[in-house]
Amino acid sequence: MKKIKVGVIGVGHLGRFHAEKFARMEEAELCGVVDIREERAKEIAEKYGTAWFTDFRKLLPEVEALSIVTPTVTHFEIAKECLLAGKHLFIEKPITDRLETAEELVSLAERQGLILQVGHIERFQPSMKRLLSEVKRPLFIEAHRLSGFTERALDVDVILDLMIHDLDLVLALNPKVKLKALLSAGAPVLSDKIDIASVRIVFENGCSANLTASRISLTPQRRFRVFEKGAYFSADTLNRKYFEVRLGEDKRLIPEEESFPSADPLLEELQAFVRAVAEGASPPVSGKEALSALELAFRIKRDIEENLQKFSAG
Repeated sequence: MKKIKVGVIGVGHLGRFHAEKFARMEEAELCGVVDIREERAKEIAEKYGTAWFTDFRKLLPEVEALSIVTPTVTHFEIAKECLLAGKHLFIEKPITDRLETAEELVSLAERQGLILQVGHIERFQPSMKRLLSEVKRPLFIEAHRLSGFTERALDVDVILDLMIHDLDLVLALNPKVKLKALLSAGAPVLSDKIDIASVRIVFENGCSANLTASRISLTPQRRFRVFEKGAYFSADTLNRKYFEVRLGEDKRLIPEEESFPSADPLLEELQAFVRAVAEGASPPVSGKEALSALELAFRIKRDIEENLQKFSAG
């Protein structure tokens, strides 16, 4: 099998792991890493035996595909230039920090005939994969995604930072179903952006979802629950556990629990990207799917900001 020549743009906290995964893949050849900090670029390049650059444009002639792991506010400028150069892209979520720029990237990738995958890694968690395979017709969804406060992710609010994972999952469980109603609440607490948010979403098919995201919690949590007729499913991706309860023929509840060994969802996610590039196939989380989650995220963001303005005005 021909190896896909890949590179990583941005090798900070998360990007270094992208470099490590690509370096160990049999189906990929890591041809270079990029970081605006020369010392960091050199360090990661030396560790994985590849070339280093401080300008991503110099890497473009060497690769077929790239992983963009830079701050969200820089995604559009970098991704657009890479797509215009004919490169397939994996972009860490959220795809961009503005809806119109995300739409432009998705449209450009389609016109160029290029793969555009976005890093919604929760779909690759073992417990979540099990849940997604079991749920048939969700009636009610509940999710809690809580993390501690860190200055590293403050370029976006908690909706784009954390909640967007659960928005993607909710939409994956309700493909092509229109929204009927939405009610949001949230507030900036430790930063100038929304740090805690809650939303109730009602779909036209009758399914509803309650989602909470916080980045000011002392106790981290990543739990996603789904209820459907005769069954309840729960995925705890932080503790790698899956739990379900079904109603048996004798009307008794039948519980089942499964714990998963330590997995590598990032490796699986990037391998899926490389396969999509090699086969010319649609990636697991396409730009279009990511765009749908982003559209919903911005609708929630606007709803919360309007409520906060009314509160401050009153």
